[in-house]
Amino acid sequence: MNTFLVILLIAAMLATVVALVRGIIAFLQESHAQVRGGEGPSAASLKSNRMMQQRIFFQALAILIVVVILFAAGRT
Repeated sequence: MNTFLVILLIAAMLATVVALVRGIIAFLQESHAQVRGGEGPSAASLKSNRMMQQRIFFQALAILIVVVILFAAGRT
């Protein structure tokens, strides 16, 4: 059980890093698009927001898995 939770934790941490990098790349594209001047939120802006929301989700998932691991370790 612990091995499974540790694998899930590592997967959640990797997903957090991937979402963070993708969000930063989208943010940099948004900055470039703003220099050109545009109306309303750009596609890069919307993608950046979506990536950062995913990052927050994966971070929360990783924290939840850590809590479960600590709870399971305390029971033994």
